[in-house]
Amino acid sequence: MQDKTPTIGFVSLGCPKALTDSELILTRLAAEGYATSKTYEGADIVIVNTCGFIDEAVEESLDAIGEALADNGRVVVTGCLGARQGADGGNLVRQVHPKVLAVTGPQATQEVMDAVHAHVPKPHDPFVDLVPPAGIKLTPRHYAYLKISEGCNHGCTFCIIPSMRGKLVSRPVGDVLAEARALFESGVKELLVVSQDTSAYGVDLRYRTGFFDGRPVKTRLVDLCEKLGELAEPHGAWVRLHYVYPYPHVDDILPLMAGGRILPYLDVPFQHAHPDVLRRMKRPASGERNLERLARWRELCPPIVVRSTFIAGFPGETEAEFEHLLDFVREARIDRAGCFAYSPVAGAAANDLPGALPEAEREARRARFMEIAEAVSVAKLRERIGATMQVLVDDAPALGRRGGWGRSYADAPEIDGRVRLLPPAKASTTLKVGGFVRARIVAAEGHDLVAQPV
Repeated sequence: MQDKTPTIGFVSLGCPKALTDSELILTRLAAEGYATSKTYEGADIVIVNTCGFIDEAVEESLDAIGEALADNGRVVVTGCLGARQGADGGNLVRQVHPKVLAVTGPQATQEVMDAVHAHVPKPHDPFVDLVPPAGIKLTPRHYAYLKISEGCNHGCTFCIIPSMRGKLVSRPVGDVLAEARALFESGVKELLVVSQDTSAYGVDLRYRTGFFDGRPVKTRLVDLCEKLGELAEPHGAWVRLHYVYPYPHVDDILPLMAGGRILPYLDVPFQHAHPDVLRRMKRPASGERNLERLARWRELCPPIVVRSTFIAGFPGETEAEFEHLLDFVREARIDRAGCFAYSPVAGAAANDLPGALPEAEREARRARFMEIAEAVSVAKLRERIGATMQVLVDDAPALGRRGGWGRSYADAPEIDGRVRLLPPAKASTTLKVGGFVRARIVAAEGHDLVAQPV
């Protein structure tokens, strides 16, 4: 019998899809009896789950690997960066850090576990251990990400994700719903649905019929959303959709939003507005009709909030095309918009397009975009002053007697603004993390709202 429980240090970088990969690995580690730690000190081995999409993320991941090697020396690398090639066609991670023990790509839980077993023997039989039904989570207890598929079928010229994560593979609808139920039963009050292309859920399976609780359910986004809403309702929980491409069938989800089953919030990666730029990007869906689609969504569900991301300075982007994008942002009135200056990612087809813009110009266009986008966002926030909204409490020191922080349906964690909650008017009123409170919006501060609990 081992005297000491083996400990695995763990570092998770990247997007929510990578976070769910980390949670799967951590769940397996816990099931097999390993202890886990956020630090390297005393760890028998360190796992670094990396991001490899843009240059800044690559640098952050390589730095994290280097730090783990310096502080611990025994490192297993997984995630998107693990699938990236270096300049000579070999593995990029091994070129930069040849002393790592093992390197895997994304969604490689078993390969990671095999590497752990090879260097830190399994402490005991997983079948006699207890793991929380919802698995190990890296998010606060009251919200969680639910990944419904892996990979992507698109060939966007600026993106290399399909080469790292592969083609679309939808999870069985019964498995997705079973995980969602376990999360709600564990106390989750907000479920954030993620994938590379949420709208395409089930396309690879031809929307075949699956089963949940012995009843048939089609592997299709609208059917999944309907069931998720049903599961959330008894718990008073929210369901939020991310990475939704603006296909026509997304309109079918709007009645569920209007009816309160799904949050009236869509995270839609428009990326640009000019038809010629969208064609050079090889973006899916009819991007030139996005203004019509937004108008339709707002007609079907007036409270809907739309967040999006855009790219400024894409190769060949003319000043006229960029001005077209700015006009779109003004007219579309996107609630939350982010913008990246185009970054030439190694391996992306866009790198071979003519008309590359200087970095200074790309950054200048990003700044011009954000000036307009932020003005639109602030104006829309100010329209909420005087309204009473439901707020999910994220932080409440001293039971909220001195106030706290939360989010409305318009605010996804980490990427959107927040609601600053003032101290309750009644001394007997308290705020609880993971609980809901009704609050009257009294002011807007930058990207955040200020509210008085009622």
